[in-house]
Amino acid sequence: MIQIEDKRRCCGCEACRQVCPKECIRLERDEEGFGYPVVDLERCIECHKCERVCPFMQLGAPREPLAVYAACATDEGLRKSSSSGGLFTLLAEETLSRGGVVFGARFDETWGVCHDYTETVEGLAPFRGSKYLQSRIGDNYQRAELFLKEGRPVLFTGTPCQIKGLVHYLGRAYDNLTTVDVVCHGVPSPMVWQRYLTTLRAGQGEITGISFRDKSVSGWRRYDFVLQNTEGEGMRQFYGDNIYMRGFLHDLYLRPSCYACMAKGGRSQSDLTLGDYWGVERTCPDLDQALDENKGTSVVLIHSAQGQRLWSELTCRSQETTYASAVAGNPSIEQSVAEPPKRQLFFEQINAEPLDSLIARLTATPLHKRLWRHLHHQAHRVKLRLRHLAQRAH
Repeated sequence: MIQIEDKRRCCGCEACRQVCPKECIRLERDEEGFGYPVVDLERCIECHKCERVCPFMQLGAPREPLAVYAACATDEGLRKSSSSGGLFTLLAEETLSRGGVVFGARFDETWGVCHDYTETVEGLAPFRGSKYLQSRIGDNYQRAELFLKEGRPVLFTGTPCQIKGLVHYLGRAYDNLTTVDVVCHGVPSPMVWQRYLTTLRAGQGEITGISFRDKSVSGWRRYDFVLQNTEGEGMRQFYGDNIYMRGFLHDLYLRPSCYACMAKGGRSQSDLTLGDYWGVERTCPDLDQALDENKGTSVVLIHSAQGQRLWSELTCRSQETTYASAVAGNPSIEQSVAEPPKRQLFFEQINAEPLDSLIARLTATPLHKRLWRHLHHQAHRVKLRLRHLAQRAH
């Protein structure tokens, strides 16, 4: 039976719970807010299926992709409503056009995140946009398997560990399945997120919309955290000023397994990987100038013949590039973040201090680092301005 003795060796994919023939595994939240499997010993029949599907039981070797592209949708409206280049929607629409089903992550009624599926183009909107939480998979591995056995095309998107969990749960290849993982920084505690929402509701009222990566005002590079309420736009903050995002990007309350992810670098066994192509202006300057990089460009990693087939059906702007340049701009493709020394202190003091002041205190940047970052940012702006002037001169 599955037994979690080291929390760093459980990613919360729920494959073990879904494969159990006696339904005797449930997920329980720990004091940090993360779910871990617990087995009902009286009902367990020791079939060991839960162990066989666990991603940590078959770690696998990293693999480089077959091809790498910088890409974005030609539809500027779609690109604007997406976190980076809008490639998820293009893949999903192609799948739906063949009578398929698309699985992705959406907000639920409490503004937590859950996995779900859609069979219509209209149903794709809730799946668009980054959500800096791990979705609750629920029974969606089982649902995907039913669709696959019916012969329907299935596009399943998720974090690398969720895709690895799906692959192990299914236990066999399906010609009608395409798996897509996202370049993942790590998944933060849902408990911390709900506490943050509680502070927002006190000042903002009823929440009607949330975007972690709004680029409508500041663009792709300096995106905003936006909250909408019943009166319209209730809050807009540059992501670096938003207290929840600050704690997340300082890796303060990520799931323990995220500090040593076993699914990065192609080990998820996905067909495709999508993420932000940071540094595209250096790697693909001609494409970047043609697209206006501040609207968002995706990195697309193709890992399999199945991924190549679906990619070849898309109509988008793209340029083939190298794996090394993609990783240089977005190291999270391969690397896990380091566990910060103050993580334990954060959870020890979370009930003793208001959340915003606790995060602010534990993520405070020393003065010399703030000055360096300011000078670096100003130098980058000057460089971009000079490049723009040079282009106009020619």
